[in-house]
Amino acid sequence: MKAIKYLSHRIYTTWCVTWFVLPFVVTYPLQAVLMRREQWYRRLHGINRFWSSTSLRMFLVPLQVEWHFRHNPKQRYIFAPNHSSYLDIPVMLHAIPGFLNFVGKADLCKVPLWGKVYEKLYISVDRRSAISSAKSYIKSAKTLEEGRSLAIFPEGTIPKTAGEKLMAFKDGPFKLAIEKQVPVVPVTMPYNQHFLPDLDGKLKVRWHPLKIVLHEPIETKGMTMEDLPRLKEQVFNIIQAEISKHTKVHVNRYSNHPQDSALSKAGV
Repeated sequence: MKAIKYLSHRIYTTWCVTWFVLPFVVTYPLQAVLMRREQWYRRLHGINRFWSSTSLRMFLVPLQVEWHFRHNPKQRYIFAPNHSSYLDIPVMLHAIPGFLNFVGKADLCKVPLWGKVYEKLYISVDRRSAISSAKSYIKSAKTLEEGRSLAIFPEGTIPKTAGEKLMAFKDGPFKLAIEKQVPVVPVTMPYNQHFLPDLDGKLKVRWHPLKIVLHEPIETKGMTMEDLPRLKEQVFNIIQAEISKHTKVHVNRYSNHPQDSALSKAGV
């Protein structure tokens, strides 16, 4: 049985990697063309959404998108998600409509081929550099001024306790929200780390249901910088409470089968 489970797990990992890479490779020639002009970036973002949605469907896992409000396409939002996996951006690309911008670590720009797309389309930041952090803040503010919503991970990195306990939040997303008077949307992705854990460069894919919860926006109109600690704490508590709720569910329902793949669930 152990050999069968190991084999089914390796087959499932290969399947997922194939369906993550294949849509990108097939669409890359078009992406390379769309990268040439800024007025084509919205279409380039659409291809990234198509890539993410196609891959997630082909992973053969149920993905629940839970909205706690009606998304207004004319409203700018700052989405503040927990960070638990490299799967976070694809899940958000799939779930959130519109021309969404991301703030991510500068290392993403070093990824072969896609790094160039990310560098053109989204915002990179090296948080070890004060200059890079300042530039990313200016670019983020410009994004909102142009009417484009923004996704920023308040933790800044994937914590070792991903899916259990959040790291302390950074001030940037909340300072920006107050400065631009834009509502903040707490976002919880409670299971991504079970499907694709961060293992310091090691690839390990495990079949697991996925979910993203987009909580009710927190209005910032009328807030000043004196309200920043309260706003940050409010968002932190909302996400942590949702994570804790799903941690209990995971312990009760999934902890006995952490290595199950789609094939092993089918009896292979």
